[in-house]
Amino acid sequence: MFVDKQIQVLKHDIEPSRIKSRTKGNINLSYLEGFDLIETANKVFGHGNWSYNITSLDQVSQETNSNQNVVICYKAIVKLTVYSLDHSKHISKEDVGFGTGIAKMLADAHEGGAKEAVTDSIKRAMRSFGNQFGNSLYDKSRNHQNQPQTSPQIPSSKPTPPQVQRQSPQVQYEFTSLYNLGLQVLEQGNNFVIVGEDIFNKKDSIKACGFFWDSSRKIWYMPKHSQEAA
Repeated sequence: MFVDKQIQVLKHDIEPSRIKSRTKGNINLSYLEGFDLIETANKVFGHGNWSYNITSLDQVSQETNSNQNVVICYKAIVKLTVYSLDHSKHISKEDVGFGTGIAKMLADAHEGGAKEAVTDSIKRAMRSFGNQFGNSLYDKSRNHQNQPQTSPQIPSSKPTPPQVQRQSPQVQYEFTSLYNLGLQVLEQGNNFVIVGEDIFNKKDSIKACGFFWDSSRKIWYMPKHSQEAA
């Protein structure tokens, strides 16, 4: 099915710089981003040598949170197919994924939840091909070795505040949707601030949770009393 070079790549340990981390409750989770998996699949299998079909996409639940945002959960089942270089053989894998969309607008919440569910199911189907697709991250004994040890950093466009603390489990639970996007909610004086990668493209989810953009400091923030009042 696979040529020797492909097999060697699939067996190789994952590059630590590809691994991202987030905190959910009191648990540190390691993961690969969706675009990273797609780029890796194109490199290992080749463009046009793999594809996926959405077998099912169903809404699981819908509610409104304390910030009056619509919260919608989706479940997706995706079938992944990988072909040999000459397309004479193929392997298919299928798995289930879940996603949560949080937004002020109903349509935006549907969009976010559906996309996240599909991406999650693709990730889970791809991991069956080994380390390069994140399978080793499910091995807790190896996960500790691969996980980056650096603490979340405030963007370099502004100075690091003197007093920054991780949030309590209660606050982490309140902002679960942001942690699921790989972001962190930290305490800075009388405000909560958002840190993480690719923040600009996640602005809709951040705004939906009640955060404001400070253009002078280049940060997303929320006064503590706003969260307490909610």
